[in-house]
Amino acid sequence: MLNAKITSAILQPVFSLLDYVTPVADLLARIWVAKIFFLSGLTKIQSWQSTIMLFTYQYHVPLVPPVFAAYIGTGFELVLPVLLVLGLGGRFFIFLFFIYNIVCMISYHFLWTPTGQVGLDDHINWGLLLLLLMCHGSGKLSLDYLIDKHWGHNLR
Repeated sequence: MLNAKITSAILQPVFSLLDYVTPVADLLARIWVAKIFFLSGLTKIQSWQSTIMLFTYQYHVPLVPPVFAAYIGTGFELVLPVLLVLGLGGRFFIFLFFIYNIVCMISYHFLWTPTGQVGLDDHINWGLLLLLLMCHGSGKLSLDYLIDKHWGHNLR
């Protein structure tokens, strides 16, 4: 009985602190994943010819012609990160981002080689962060939360 009270006295403040910082952790996870993909999208628009060549010869997106895949991929990398950081569209756009990450992993065969293992690990880590966000939504530091709080439209 005494051990339970001591454990509770020690752990309760820690759990309260974790509850308090959870929205910040959610925001940091959203920013981290968004930064990676947004920078990749910026690189793609800096040299469109190189991007078309990459999608033609390196990235093998299933069922989509290379030029169309280049437009879709670049668009996703520029739009989804912004929505993710803002926390707008919550789980729906996080789900799209999660699927996009999987398509990236499937399409770039280099990731599945011993030399590309580090890149595959990165995609897996980003996917896990997106999965966690998808499971509980964008969090309290998001536009979805504000919209729900003020107008009652639950987009999370």
